[in-house]
Amino acid sequence: MTDGSDKSLSFEKTWGSSTSSGYCSGDSDSEFEQYFTARTSFLHKPKKEKDEQVEWGKQQVDLSVTEIQQKVKEYNAQINSNLFMNLNKDGSYTGFIKVQFKLLRPVSVPPPRKGTATHDGACKKTGGVKRRTSFYLPKDTSKHLHISSRTCAREVIEALLKKFTVVDNPGKFALFERTKRHDQVFLRKLSDDERPLHLRLCAGPNDKALSLVLKENETGEVNWDAFSMPELKNFVRMLQREEEEHVKQIVQRYALARTRMQEAQAASPTPGGSTPG
Repeated sequence: MTDGSDKSLSFEKTWGSSTSSGYCSGDSDSEFEQYFTARTSFLHKPKKEKDEQVEWGKQQVDLSVTEIQQKVKEYNAQINSNLFMNLNKDGSYTGFIKVQFKLLRPVSVPPPRKGTATHDGACKKTGGVKRRTSFYLPKDTSKHLHISSRTCAREVIEALLKKFTVVDNPGKFALFERTKRHDQVFLRKLSDDERPLHLRLCAGPNDKALSLVLKENETGEVNWDAFSMPELKNFVRMLQREEEEHVKQIVQRYALARTRMQEAQAASPTPGGSTPG
C-alpha cells in the first residue's frame, strides 16, 4: 500500500486538548508506559456526534465485471486529482481511499530510541521491559491509502496503524462508513471482511456522499484483555488519582457547608429572643 498526497501527521503533545490535562504519568516507575495526555475518565463512554445515527445490517452488493468497468469509468470522470481507480486484467481494481481519524483515546507508539550501548554495541533495554509512549492524535487527522478491491476493512485498519507506527491491538479500532441522506448523517460499522474500495466506487468520489472513519471499537464494554500489563497498571493508577481528586472535592464541599452552617448558627438569635453577646 502506498501513500497519497495528504497532510502529514505531527507527533506533538496535545497540551491544549479539552480531553486531557497534559501530565505525564511516568512518575518514578520506569517500567510503566508514559502518557503525555492521559487524564481521561474510563468510567464514561464516549458520546457520538449528535447528528449521527447508527445503522445496522447493511449488506454489500456485488457488481458484475461490466458494471465495475462502467462505474470505474464514471468515477474517474468525476475526480480532479491523480487518485484514479485502475482496472486489472483479473477483474479486480485498485484505487485510493481516504480515512478520517476520530479517536477519543490516546494511541501508543514506540518511544524514541535512547537505549544505552553495551560493550558489544547492542542496546540495553531498561529492566527488560518494552516502553511505549501514548498521546492523542491531532484533530481531523486523515490518511490516503492505495488499496485493492480485495482489501478488507481489517487489513485497512492494520495498514493505518502500521503507517503511524501505532502498536495498539488492532481489535481496539473499527472502520465506519459515514453517509448523509436527507440532511441526516448515518454511521455504520464495517464488518472485518467488507471491502472499503468497493464502497468508495459505488458511492463515487464525493466525501459528502460517503466517508470512511476510524474510531474506537465500542462494544458497550471495555475489552480490558486487549490492553498490555503496563497499560492496565497505568489505568489503575490514573483511576486512583481521579478517585482521590473526587474525594478531596467532596470533603472540601462538606467542610465549606459545615462552616457556613456554623456561622449561621452563631449569627442567629437565641430562643429567648436575645442575640449572643
